[in-house]
Amino acid sequence: MIASLRGILRASDAQSVILECAGVGYRVAVTARTLAALPPAGEEAFLYTHLSIRENLIELYGFRDTAELTCFKLLTSVSNVGGKIGLALLSDFTADQIALCIASGDAKTLTRASGVGSKLAQRIVLELKDKLGASGLSSDGAVLEAVGNATASGNTAEAITALVTLGFSQSEASLAVGRLDPCAPVEQLIKDALKSLAR
Repeated sequence: MIASLRGILRASDAQSVILECAGVGYRVAVTARTLAALPPAGEEAFLYTHLSIRENLIELYGFRDTAELTCFKLLTSVSNVGGKIGLALLSDFTADQIALCIASGDAKTLTRASGVGSKLAQRIVLELKDKLGASGLSSDGAVLEAVGNATASGNTAEAITALVTLGFSQSEASLAVGRLDPCAPVEQLIKDALKSLAR
C-alpha cells in the first residue's frame, strides 16, 4: 500500500494533483483544503495517501495531515459513502468539525457538503457515533466528552433545543452548553451559552 508520497508537484486541477516521485507521476485526488495548502507547481510537496482498490477502479487519495486521512477512512467505512463524498465533506469541514457534528448528532450541518443529503448525513452520524472515541479522530477529547454530556441529559438537552431554535447549529449549541454546569437551570444554561457563542 502507498502510505505517503513526496515529490514534485507537476499539475493540479479542482479535484486532483499530479505528484512526480522518482520519475513516476501519480494522479492523487485531494480535498479543497489540501489543495489550498500545497505549494505551487514545480515545488516539492508531501501527501499522506490512501489507496482504494475496487472491482474496476484504483484510486489514490491524498491529504495534508493524518487527521484528514483518519477522518476520510472513517467516513468511507460508512455504507454508501465513497471517496467522492469523503472528499466533499473534508473540503467543506475540518476533521475536528466533522467529529463535532457526529458527536453532537448534527446531521443537518453535514448536508452543506456537495452530494450529502439528509438521509446520508443521518447514516454517517448513526454509524460513526460509537466509533468516534476509538478512532482518535478529534484532537480534543475534552470537547467530544463535553458534547456527549450535553446531549445526554434533561436541562442541557432543553438548552440545546432552545439554541437550535434561535438559529445555532446542533454542534455549536452542544459545544457551548457542554462546557457549562449541567445542574444549572435551563435559563442560566441558555444565557451562559449565548455569552460564549457571542465571543
